Amino acid sequence: MERRTFLAACAATAAAPWTRADTGYPSQPIRWVVPYPAGGGTDVLARTVAEAMRGGLGQQIVVDNRPGASTNIGSQIVATAKPDGYTVMSADNALLAYNEHLYRRLPFHPDKDFTYIGGLSRFPLVLVVNPAFAAQTFQDFLAHVKAHPGQVNYASPGNGSPHHLAMELFKHRTQTFLTHIPYRGAAPAVQDVMGGQVPCMFLDLAAGLPVIQSGKVRALAIGAARRAAALPHVPTLAEVGVADAEVYAFQGLLGPAGLPPAITARLNAALNQALAAPEVVERMRAFGMEPLAGTPEQFHALARAEARRWGPIIAATGVKLD
Repeated sequence: MERRTFLAACAATAAAPWTRADTGYPSQPIRWVVPYPAGGGTDVLARTVAEAMRGGLGQQIVVDNRPGASTNIGSQIVATAKPDGYTVMSADNALLAYNEHLYRRLPFHPDKDFTYIGGLSRFPLVLVVNPAFAAQTFQDFLAHVKAHPGQVNYASPGNGSPHHLAMELFKHRTQTFLTHIPYRGAAPAVQDVMGGQVPCMFLDLAAGLPVIQSGKVRALAIGAARRAAALPHVPTLAEVGVADAEVYAFQGLLGPAGLPPAITARLNAALNQALAAPEVVERMRAFGMEPLAGTPEQFHALARAEARRWGPIIAATGVKLD
């Protein structure tokens, strides 16, 4: 979303006449389910925004980490929660775009069993390697993995994560074979890449920018349409010859299906106001994130467009999780 659109959405939301007196909501703390372990980019973003929303809502928002099963554990909690506005969740590519194509059967559907509240952020994924790895450039990396099919491992925060699917797309586009080592969250995956136990991974800027800038991992290419301002020396995948490989993580806020429109609007207003708060904007920029302020309808349209985009890609890679 361009800056003018973002600011206009925030200004309109700030002027919206939603107050606690309109609905009596909220009258108690709100539970924010994060379907990943603490310490990763999703968790950090949720805690940052939740804290900024607290003043506008007049209630505490308690983050509840429920990782596992490619976000399905946390998603099931929210899909079956009472639609009263006191249970919400961070949702990313896994729930919103991937899992309906990765699983033959799910106990819920992202387009039917949730209420879309609003977007949080979007941030690109970067191909990184341990500094001691033989490949110094992307071309070196590609030549190495082609010369050693199946012998190079890559880490991810888990099966079905954006990081996992980014590498599978890379493998499909470059006709290479790397072996997947899934972890329980981004933090342990990054730790092992830094330590050299696993040589490479696709890493999101939200979790990876500090370790890239410190030299603890080396960035070879970024899966964005253009270079990141924070990493101007890192080429895009398109620049190094990998076409149609834009890969990014995006996140938003969901509630259970049937959330009353007044409560949805109240949460959306508080969310957009939080995304415009100077401390949130500063932190998101520091981590290479793009705010996704806007309406529930805009976030829903983005999510369904990504689901349509990734369906054929996942089918072509052959990845299945059941």
